[in-house]
Amino acid sequence: MAFLGNDAWSVPSLRALAASRHPVVLVVTRAPKPAGRGNEPRPTPVAEEARRLGLELAEIETVKTGPGFKRLAASVPDVLAVVAYGEILPPTVLHIPRVAPVNLHFSLLPELRGAAPVQTALLAGMERTGVTTILMDKGLDTGPIILQREVPILPDDDAGSLGARLAEIGAELLVETVDLLAAGPVAPRPQDPSLATFAPRFGPDDRVLDWSNPARLLVNLVRALSPDPGATTTFRGQPLRVLRADVVPAEGEPGTIVEVRKDGFVVATAEGGFAPRLVQPAGKRVMDARDFVNGYRPQLGERLG
Repeated sequence: MAFLGNDAWSVPSLRALAASRHPVVLVVTRAPKPAGRGNEPRPTPVAEEARRLGLELAEIETVKTGPGFKRLAASVPDVLAVVAYGEILPPTVLHIPRVAPVNLHFSLLPELRGAAPVQTALLAGMERTGVTTILMDKGLDTGPIILQREVPILPDDDAGSLGARLAEIGAELLVETVDLLAAGPVAPRPQDPSLATFAPRFGPDDRVLDWSNPARLLVNLVRALSPDPGATTTFRGQPLRVLRADVVPAEGEPGTIVEVRKDGFVVATAEGGFAPRLVQPAGKRVMDARDFVNGYRPQLGERLG
């Protein structure tokens, strides 16, 4: 089989497939991009894992055309396994595998089709989500379902913890799916388009805490964006990332600080209070609310945002 992935959440699937009875003949991932303070080219987590496992690796810009397409086609895979690759594949690519192109998606399709199912599930306050393997078609997460597994969302989950858990469970499901394909024809069930919901990628404006919303929605946004890139606001005109927060009882003008204690502070919202627990001021380390209060001395009536 050939494997396509870029993200850290792709790695458990690659590791599980490499440990299975199904040979991985090629791993395809994005070419290194400049990152970090030194702006040095950084390989994807998938590239690093493929090298560790001693697998054939292609670091390329795209498999849609050109050298990437030729390299993938030359591997002649029975199965094409795609996990968090971030590129919609055309029919020419989907027709490369002899048996099937398979995608592992981090939701219970047809719920939360799109690039940010983990984040959207948290933002919506959902109590359960899951993982799905589909037979890929030309649509965005629209292919027929092979296997699914439901996963509860825990009260203290953020995108980091939930995504990591789904990645591990999804890896098991992907191996089960390839086992089924190897055993003979499968009969995937079509998705019901009337039940489809969508999870588009979050943009910079989506990260901003809008105090005219209820505290519960704002806390859910923090969970959805933690640990990276983080929900954002400003304090005394400077950016402030919020990485953990709680809903608490409070009233007041939305966006104003209505309570300051030794261990933290509370911001009023349209409904309830928003208590940051973990924050990162611009250019500073991540700190808990107690350290922020001790260092910055927020005052009653000051505004955020």
